[in-house]
Order: sequence, then C-alpha cells, then structure tokens
Amino acid sequence: MTVPHAPSASAASASANPAASAASAGTTAYETALAAWRAGAHEAASAGCQRALDADPHHHDALHLAGVLQLGRDRAAARAFFMRALAVRETPGVLVSFALTCDAAETAQAAQAHTALQRALELDPLHPDALNNFANLHAARGDVATAMALFERLIAAQPGNAIAHYNFGSLLLGGGQPARAAGPLRRALELDPAHVSAHVNLGNALIALNRLEEARALLEAARALAPEAPDVLINLGSVQRLLGGYEAARALLMHALELAPANASAWNNLGNVFYDLGQIDEARVAALRAIELRPNFADAHGNLGNALKAAGDVEAALAAYRGALACDPNNRGARSNLVYMLAFATEDAAAIRAEAEAYTARHEAPLLAQAVAYANVPDPARRLRVGYVSPDFRNHCQSLFTLPLFAHHDRAAFEIVCYATLAQPDAITAQLAARVDHWRDAHALTDAQLAQQIRDDGIDVLVDLTLYMAGARRDVFALRPAPVQVAWLAYPGTTGSRAIGWRLTDPWLDPPGAPGIDAQYTERSLRLPDTFWCYAPLDAPDEVGALPALAASHLTFGCLNNPCKLTDATLALWSGVFAALPEARLVLMAPPGQARARLAERLAAHGMSAARVRFVGFQARADYLRTWSQVDIALDTFPYNGHTTSLDAFWMGVPVPTRVGASAASRAGLSLLENLGLSELVAHDNAAYAAIVVALAHDLPRLATLRAGLRARMAASPLMDAARFSRGIEAAYRHMWRDWCESERSV
Repeated sequence: MTVPHAPSASAASASANPAASAASAGTTAYETALAAWRAGAHEAASAGCQRALDADPHHHDALHLAGVLQLGRDRAAARAFFMRALAVRETPGVLVSFALTCDAAETAQAAQAHTALQRALELDPLHPDALNNFANLHAARGDVATAMALFERLIAAQPGNAIAHYNFGSLLLGGGQPARAAGPLRRALELDPAHVSAHVNLGNALIALNRLEEARALLEAARALAPEAPDVLINLGSVQRLLGGYEAARALLMHALELAPANASAWNNLGNVFYDLGQIDEARVAALRAIELRPNFADAHGNLGNALKAAGDVEAALAAYRGALACDPNNRGARSNLVYMLAFATEDAAAIRAEAEAYTARHEAPLLAQAVAYANVPDPARRLRVGYVSPDFRNHCQSLFTLPLFAHHDRAAFEIVCYATLAQPDAITAQLAARVDHWRDAHALTDAQLAQQIRDDGIDVLVDLTLYMAGARRDVFALRPAPVQVAWLAYPGTTGSRAIGWRLTDPWLDPPGAPGIDAQYTERSLRLPDTFWCYAPLDAPDEVGALPALAASHLTFGCLNNPCKLTDATLALWSGVFAALPEARLVLMAPPGQARARLAERLAAHGMSAARVRFVGFQARADYLRTWSQVDIALDTFPYNGHTTSLDAFWMGVPVPTRVGASAASRAGLSLLENLGLSELVAHDNAAYAAIVVALAHDLPRLATLRAGLRARMAASPLMDAARFSRGIEAAYRHMWRDWCESERSV
C-alpha cells in the first residue's frame, strides 16, 4: 500500500459572516498544519489540525490530514477522522486513506477497503494511489491478473511513477516471473536511484536468473545506500553464498541477525551457508529457528529437510519436505527433493513414479500443453547432434562417468554439445570441455533461453544428467527443445515427465521381461548392453594396499556412502553381520555432531556398540579413497545401493556384497557385481546377505586374493571399457533417433 498524499491547501475568501470567518480560521490553521507536516514536524501538524477543527469541525482537508497523521500511530483514530471527512464529502484521496485503516484479515473491513477503493476509482479512474492500493489489495487476495492489469493501467497513466514500477515488478517476482520482473524493477531504479527495496528485489530477480555477478553489484550498491538495512545484508549474503563466498555470506547474515534477531529469512539463509560448509547441526538449528519465527515458511521447512537428509534422518527429512509442501504446494525445491529422497526410503517404484508424476503435473503441465515443432531433418543415418545438460560438469562424482564417455564418442557420427549450468567451473570442467565439440556456459540462461539455445544448436538427442538432483532444470526439458529427450546417469529412476521419452538402463537394473518392471517408469526403457555406468578412477592411489585384517586382530567393515542411505532397512540388513562377528569394527562417513551420536545409538540397537564404530567426515577424493585402504569389506546400503561409492571401493580392492530389491536403485549392486563376474556376492534377502558377508569375513585368504585382483578385474570388465560403453550408448541414441524419424514419416 502507498500512503496517500495529504490534501492541498485551499484558499478561502474573506467574509464578515461568522460561519465564513470560522471556515477561514480553520483553513489558516490547516495551512499551518500542512506546512508543519511537510517539514516533518508531525506533532506541530497534529496541533494545527486540532486548531483547524476547533474552528471548523467539518473542515474536510483538516480531517483528512489529521487521519493521515494518525495512520502510523492509532489506526482506529485515523479511521474515525477519515469517516468524518467522508461524511462531509467523498473524494478519492480520503477513500484511499480510509482503505488503509481496514484490516485485510478481517472479512468485513477487507470488503470495506475494496468498496472504498472501487469508489475512489469511479470518482477518478486514474487516481494513482487508488490504482496502486487496489492492485496491492487484489494481489494480497491472490487475484494476480487483476492486480497486474491495475498496475499496467497506472504505469500507462504515469510512466514516471517509481512506486508503480516497483510494485508491479515485485508482484511479477513474487509470482515466479523474474525475467519479466527485472524490467519494471530496473525502471523503478532509473526513476528513483535511492530506492533501496527496488535494489533488493531487482537483485533477487537477477539471482533467480542466475545473473549472480550483476546481482552482487546491485546489492553492493544498495548496501552503500543503506549499510545497516537487514534485507540488503540478507540478500547480499545469499548471492555471496551462491558465488562460493561462504565466509563473507556468513558474516553478512550474522550482522543482519544482530540488527534483526527475529528475521526468519536471515536465519533460513544462514542455515543454507552452514549446510554448504558441512556444519549440519548448525544448519538444522538455523532452519528450526526460522520455522519458529515463521511457521509457514516453506523454504525453511525444505532446508530443514536438507539438513536432516545430510544427517541420515531420512524419514524426518521426508516429513520436512512434506511440511514445506503443506505450507506452499507450489514449492518446487521441496517437491523435487521429496521425489529424489523417496528412492532412498523405499523400494516401491510405483510410489516413486507417482510422486514424480505429481511434480510434473503441478509444475510442467502448462509447458507440456504448448505445441512444438522441429526443424531437425529426419534422416536416420546422418551425423547426430547430442546435447548433455548438467550442473555437475565439475569436480563431482558424475565426472567419473562423463569423462570416459566424452573421450570415446565417435565424433564422425556424433557432434557433442554440453550445456553447463554450473556457476563455478573448475579444472575438471576444463577437462570435460576439451573432450566435446561445443561447450555452452548456460548457468546464466533462463529456462526459456536455454531451451532456445538448444533449438538454435539443432540438437537431435538431448540428455538429462540430473533428474531430480540438485540443480535440475526440469522446465528446460518440459519445453521440449529437442525431438528426442532421454534421462541417464544421475540415478536409475524416472522423471515422471511426458517430456522425456526415454531412459537408459541395463539388463540388471531392469531385467527385460520381468513382470511390472517397465511400468515403474513413464519413459521407455532402453537397456545398454552391459552396464549403466562406465567408470574412470580420478585421483586414485596407484596401488591397492594389503588386507587390513592380516595385520589387525579384527575385521574392519566400511560404508562411505552418504548418510541418507543409512536407513532402518540398511541397519536391519547389517544386524545379522554384527551378531555373527562381535569383534568386527566399522568405519562410517557422517558429519560431526548429532548425526554421529544418533547413528551410534541406532547402530547399538542393531548390535554394533559405539566403541567399535569410527566416523570420518566428508573428504577430498584422494583422502576418501585412502580411507577405503583401511577397510576389509564394504557393507552395502538398502534400498538405495551404493553406486559410485561401490565402484570406488572395488577400485581400492574392497569387495561390496549386495542385497537386491525391487527398485532399480536397489539393484545397482547386482549390476556392478554381475559385470565384475562376482555374482556369488549377490543376496536376495537379509539372511543370505549376512551369510555371504560372514563367510567372506571368515576366509581371509579368499578375501586377500579378491582384494589383490579386484582392480585388474574392474579394468578388464565392461565397467571400465569406455570404447565399448560409448558404442553401446551411441547405438541407443541412434535407435531413439530412428524411432523419431519413423514417427515423423508416419504423420
């Protein structure tokens, strides 16, 4: 809402009539009050209004100004003054002022505000305050279309109205349209360069558009204007975090909380910084504090879920994501995280598919309803342009698989284009870029811009490497910029989206012909010949060490998977092993603090005492691989088996017996072991798993032999035959392309 302008001073003609004299005295007192108000002397202005009303109780302008002076003090008193003024004469200005005294949360008063503003516009259809406040009222009610139309009318009438541009841009931003919001917000700043809130909201729009350096510069300018404004510090801290300046971000947010300890947004953003720094306990506390201050803060509930996930509390994380959606059913981040987390919590693939379809029904439906056409030439044999989209073309586990593939693509038959949606490239990024034909830095592109770039590049087959993991660009694929779109690599699952026609898998993850297998996915499954993964061991030690148990008096188990895989089902799977081997030790990866304490308690309930458990934190890759040198046998997780982690363990000579389940993620261990020729380490129930692990633990010569030969076994297997894997994936792309060409000919 905008506070209305005070009425203008009006001249009174001299008269000997006593009533006229009173009116004249009232006007003189009012003019004095108005001058005081304009000078910022509000007490003097109030006294002047009282003198004016003493002389003339029906002085319309004095009643109006008296009410304006009370707006920030006593809304009931202001309301009484405005009602008296309206009894004298209805004017747009007083009607606008009266509307400001109405409580939007109180149904009757909200209706009165609506009526007053509507009447003001009947009297003056272009009254700026009436248009602005009526638009804000409609926006508060959720009638965004009417609010936008009112702002557009106001801006057409007053192109130089900075507040109108600011409010219009802020409405667009709040409605999830940062690209449209940027224009009016930038115009507001051109008209009023000192408008701090316009700096902040334009900065937020640029953050949403991934134009992070621009956003930082803008917010630094806002900080120069208002060094102690909490909103400026909070948003500047947010952009610093996104640019990797974690310590600067933390300092800014801590300062904001010194100024505004009850600011829920500051606590929420500080929690994000703690999460990025691996300070999971602190992240959880910050998110809880934000929720305490603002119970319906959807993003804070979602961030609490992230902290709980990192601590290994899967069920609580799922509850937090559902809590976020209860606050805001349109919260994309929470719904995306919920879809992804279900794969860790259940082997019920139908439930996972249903949640993925719920995401696409809510968020992709408008894009999927748009018609698309392609200029791609439907020639089955021509050289194909393949595009890969990912935020993880960097020092990330995904690069263990993309590096060998990109190095072995047949460049005569396939032209490779990568769309890197990451903000901070690194040395691995450079290696990947050197292995493809074209590299597009796409992190600053909106979804629509990126989709258009893909169309302009003439991509035939577009590969989604992320699904619902962090940094996913689901709307890019919903816009269907390429005729063939396929999901691969992030994890073996489903997108639930009609925009993705295919998914890559293998014969072990999804056994062909098995009942109900293909119904788990909305995409058509195309099985690669051998394996879903082709692995390259980056930063690995040159040698595999000796079996630790040969020099120790005990066997050492290890699980260096993400703690979110340490479900109750996983610990129940391990309990039979712990019972049979009471002297064994266990190495686990978990963040310091309550996560370790809680895991120790849960392990004790399954027979592994805290004294036998050693925790390690998240490590640089070389250190993490060396930790495997201290482990004799890796314990797999369930229902989400180890994927990359198991491959790393194998490379370091550590066998990983597995338990097979009903979902693709719970058959990853099966796929890896079958490709290694170690099917004897595959179990189909908990008892069989315990028996396999215990037998292996009791046979140290066999274990030592297995350790010594695992690396060579891997190198000779399809898991590391990059040329073979590349030919298989290219054949899959060619199959999909031919299918599309045939569909085009049949139209």
